[in-house]
Amino acid sequence: MRYIAFNKEQELSFEETEIPTINDDECLIKVSAIGVNRADILQRQGNYPAPPGESSILGIEACGELFALGKSAQNWQQGDKVLAIVPGGAYAQYVKVKTEHLIKLPHNLNYVDGASIAEVFLTAYQCLFTIANLQPKTNVLIHAGASGVGTAAIQLAKYINCHVTVTVGSEEKCLACKALGADEVINYQETDFVEWSKKAGRSYDVILDVVAGEYVNKNINVCALDGHIVMLSMLGGRYAESVDVAKMLLKRVNMHATTLRSRSDKYKSQLIKDFTENFYHCFESGSLNPVIYKNFNWQEVDIAHHTMLSNANIGKLVLTVD
Repeated sequence: MRYIAFNKEQELSFEETEIPTINDDECLIKVSAIGVNRADILQRQGNYPAPPGESSILGIEACGELFALGKSAQNWQQGDKVLAIVPGGAYAQYVKVKTEHLIKLPHNLNYVDGASIAEVFLTAYQCLFTIANLQPKTNVLIHAGASGVGTAAIQLAKYINCHVTVTVGSEEKCLACKALGADEVINYQETDFVEWSKKAGRSYDVILDVVAGEYVNKNINVCALDGHIVMLSMLGGRYAESVDVAKMLLKRVNMHATTLRSRSDKYKSQLIKDFTENFYHCFESGSLNPVIYKNFNWQEVDIAHHTMLSNANIGKLVLTVD
């Protein structure tokens, strides 16, 4: 099979390798579309290797048809259209996945749509509900609201009638987030969200943060009593200076840090089960929708990566396999 390889100089190229063999608890997907994620770029840069024992090929989500089934795949058939998160290997014509991690492609969506769901919606669901126990009609702050995870989080929070505030870096992204239902959008290029929140008299029960760095203290400043701050990336730096622990204690702040890729198969299975039970029907009804910025042929993978690095995208970037 063909796959996209990378070397120490971060150069990408098409190479050939054997089609993966599957165990009894796995299935093989013939890949039609691939979701692009920042994890792919970090791995390409040598900063985020695949978990031990997993494929070193780039890519953590794919959509396509089932090509081969393990013995435990009782409820699936060859040719079923599916989407899935994987620990690695999605930048290829075929990728193996744990059978319990498969999600049926909603009948009203295509492969590109399907490749835009799993990673961002599962991550957003994990942060908001599994970790932060988000409750209806509470206040939510989402940083990088126009990112893939951000656009998913806005929709999930609004579905249960939360009040959603987001931060973004351009007027175009402001408009996109408002269209998704965000109640307030703060352009951080022009307005400090801490000052804005103080003037508005608003504090937040759940804060979703991909920035870290100086945002750690800022998030504490606007966190509500017994609020949850969930960090899933560190685009603003890995260190936070002079964290105000006294303010954390005063507010009883719950601080969390999480990743999804390195979680156990059992954890992912339960997360996928919970998410599909609660929200799968929303994709079929159109209550939730993947937000796609651009679809590239997988030969344009380098352009897709540079688009993500420029932070130009609103929603997901997708690669279509020839």
